[in-house]
Amino acid sequence: MRAGHVGGARPEQGGEAAAAFRVDVPALVRTRARHPEAVAEAAARRARRPLLDGSGRLMIVAADHPARGMLAVGDRRLAMADRAGLLERLCVALSRPGVDGVLATADILDDLLLLGVLDRKVVIGSMNRGGLAGSAFELDDRFTGHRPEDIERLGFDAGKLLLRIDYDDPGSLRTLESAARVIDDMAGRRLPVFVEPFLCRRRADGTLRNDLSAEAVTTSLAVAGGLGGSSAYTWLKVPVTENPDDMARVMETSTLPAVLLGGDVGEDQEGAYEKWRGALRLPTVQGLVVGRSLLYPADGDVAAAVDTAVGLL
Repeated sequence: MRAGHVGGARPEQGGEAAAAFRVDVPALVRTRARHPEAVAEAAARRARRPLLDGSGRLMIVAADHPARGMLAVGDRRLAMADRAGLLERLCVALSRPGVDGVLATADILDDLLLLGVLDRKVVIGSMNRGGLAGSAFELDDRFTGHRPEDIERLGFDAGKLLLRIDYDDPGSLRTLESAARVIDDMAGRRLPVFVEPFLCRRRADGTLRNDLSAEAVTTSLAVAGGLGGSSAYTWLKVPVTENPDDMARVMETSTLPAVLLGGDVGEDQEGAYEKWRGALRLPTVQGLVVGRSLLYPADGDVAAAVDTAVGLL
């Protein structure tokens, strides 16, 4: 544990380097309770880096799911509810060569700042988490997370927003308008914002289904790219289509830089890698933003899953 950091995330001895970490939860809690200013102090001294380094590629680990009530991984309904376990998995992922940074909400990023594992990493704040999974208001996705001023104040490197559009739900229009204004605010601060768009529909049971057909993904990219008064700082966060062969045509929709999102790939980890491999060859695709499938792989080996994903770049 380096001086100035608390609740150190320490690699366990033996085996592969950084194969496992142990987070000192009581130390984190003591610091949060007695010295809340330590979060801002850790942010102020964090060593920064450019969004893109010499490779021009990005490998970001995502962990903003819990704040929207998404705690399940596969058939484990509360897998991400174990905060110490999630932090330890994130520490493993961030320690691996080729991992550029992390996307998360304030509570998780504050913990990682206190653990001292964000030096020279890209830090992306998750901005709208108000559309709670399974709620009647899921598509009225209010901006309840990081604000542009928070990202600037803390010296973070970018923001991310989720943009789901259902033509039958008025909440989508409110989210569209809010997203446009946030894009304007981020551009005014010269801060990149990653926009993750979907067209979606409600099933008969009321749950949402993202439409990953080529036409739907193409439409969502066209809508997202046109939001705001400037696209200069807008990136797209794009799912791989149902038929991966359609990705080349879909990505012709925009000249905005893009990253691929991972999602919950279930047991077919190798199939997901193959889909990503093909899409990563496209000229606008600059990297990967992947969460649960790397942090909670079927075989439990976070380091191996992350290393394989990095190898695709």
